[in-house]
Amino acid sequence: MHPVGDATPDHGPASREVSEPAPTAGRLEQAIARQVRRLRQAAGLTLADLAARTGVSKPMLSKIENAQTSCSLTTLARLADTLDVPVTALFRDADGPREAVYTRAGSGARIVARGTRVGHDYTLLGALRGPHKRMEAHLVTLTERSEEFPLFQHPGTELLYMLEGEMVYGHGESSYELRPGDALQLDGEGLHGPRELRALPVRFLSVVAYGDLRD
Repeated sequence: MHPVGDATPDHGPASREVSEPAPTAGRLEQAIARQVRRLRQAAGLTLADLAARTGVSKPMLSKIENAQTSCSLTTLARLADTLDVPVTALFRDADGPREAVYTRAGSGARIVARGTRVGHDYTLLGALRGPHKRMEAHLVTLTERSEEFPLFQHPGTELLYMLEGEMVYGHGESSYELRPGDALQLDGEGLHGPRELRALPVRFLSVVAYGDLRD
């Protein structure tokens, strides 16, 4: 732990070291400690600079950055104003580790759906689900033309990003010509799906965001 005083380095590699929080530090104190240190360093401020601008003593700021004390609302407001961020930014990551999904190339789960037998392949790249959000990503590969295409309808918003081939994609009464590099964002409640495959194979990324599940 760095001693409190003028000898504490506020720049260089030493300034990027994160001291171990006190054993009694709670999750909230640790989150505030990380954010205050990160935002202060990003602004190019020393502890002395931040103390002068906020009116909070340098020893107190040191305790805050080392998760050794709980901030009052007044102190949090002063820190947020000086660092030019909303107060909520100081609580970022207080809920604990965030979920991430990693899928190696070729290892995604294959989704068997209508159209699979005629060259329509859906590979799940990953899904995040929680009380506030739900997102799924698929790599879709269409290798054969068919006279009838499946239609889709679901809650949330979908983003299609074309990787290969050409197709006409329908959404409601509208049709869109999609080529590599084109993107289409649509309301999932409207009936949608491929209407014509013009250049095979067709490959596109489909990302569906379902929004807040609490509703």
